[in-house]
Amino acid sequence: MKTIIVGISGSVAAYKTCDLVRALKKLNYDIEVIMTENATKFISPLTLGALINKPVLVDDFDDQGYQIKHISYAKKADCFIIVPATANIIGKIANGVCDDIVTSTFLAATCPKLIAPAMNVNMYDNLATQRNIERCKTYGIKFVEPGYGLLACGDVGRGKLADTDDIINMVEYCLSPKPLKHKRVLVTAGPTQEAIDPVRYITNHSSGKMGYALAKRAYQLGAKVTLISGPTDLRVPYGVEVINIKSARAMFEAVKESYEKQDYIIKAAAVGDYRVKEIATNKIKKHEDSLILEMVKNDDILTYLGAHKTTQTICGFAMETQNLIENAKDKFKRKNCDLLVANNLNENGAGFKKDTNKVTFISKNDVQSIELMSKDELSDLILKKLIKIKESHSC
Repeated sequence: MKTIIVGISGSVAAYKTCDLVRALKKLNYDIEVIMTENATKFISPLTLGALINKPVLVDDFDDQGYQIKHISYAKKADCFIIVPATANIIGKIANGVCDDIVTSTFLAATCPKLIAPAMNVNMYDNLATQRNIERCKTYGIKFVEPGYGLLACGDVGRGKLADTDDIINMVEYCLSPKPLKHKRVLVTAGPTQEAIDPVRYITNHSSGKMGYALAKRAYQLGAKVTLISGPTDLRVPYGVEVINIKSARAMFEAVKESYEKQDYIIKAAAVGDYRVKEIATNKIKKHEDSLILEMVKNDDILTYLGAHKTTQTICGFAMETQNLIENAKDKFKRKNCDLLVANNLNENGAGFKKDTNKVTFISKNDVQSIELMSKDELSDLILKKLIKIKESHSC
């Protein structure tokens, strides 16, 4: 079990660390919480101690034996995050000042380090703060940039503590190996929408969860990630560049513009096969008992990629309702991809809008069935498989 130290400084946003600690606990991390004296003015150590079921450290000289706490805590940490981080504590870290338990432990720690700032917009934008942030980055410290919005002081601007999901994403980034460092990954995700008239469109049931999970994990493994996404309700993973599209043709154009500079391309989107030949200028009125729409075929993005690939490693997806292996093998050959991830819509736990999936990997010399797992776990497995395939091609 990996140990994460959460250091809390004296910001109004300190109360938000309760949600973060609870979420990290659910992910089965061992959590230690340390706080500055000012932080205890905003949230009680007793509250956080109840969440982690252990004491919260505020004073290096607490009577807890003869260990030097800031050293013993630093040695056990696999990741150290200061959240929220004030301008004051960032300035101390940038200049090597350690006059409290949080800064002393942070300086002593050799694990990956992460800072999530939260402060007034003018304090954040101040040249001194920005200089200190840049200096911290030269030390290898990662930052979860603050959000924009209404701040506790009433000002509007950048300074809100980043969302819990973004902070957790960056914690997992810090804890992950970087086999995709200096690599580019393109992921397509979600459904497409094919307009019928200004009001209606044809689409499918894809939620985009698989593609978004792949984009998030690829970033955590060190890649520069571009996500081309159809309409979804999902938040874009932290650190991922997103290109939002609606139609299959728009997705095709976005892929054609981006694919040549990619190392890996993962086609997880559920792209519409057909579109209406002529989109009505005005809303189609209900005059008849039936409506006939003339449809034309969309360009096949995966076929295009397979025909034009050079050094890219390409992964396609196939969803079937019958003859899964036979149809998937046929698609794998026709589309000239390096890996095909196939699943049956009728399998329990698989298919659209679920957090889990059960798939079969089709590659050049192998057919491998994968048991039901979360889409996050499956994303890691898919990326490891693609890395192995690329390595085999380079041998």
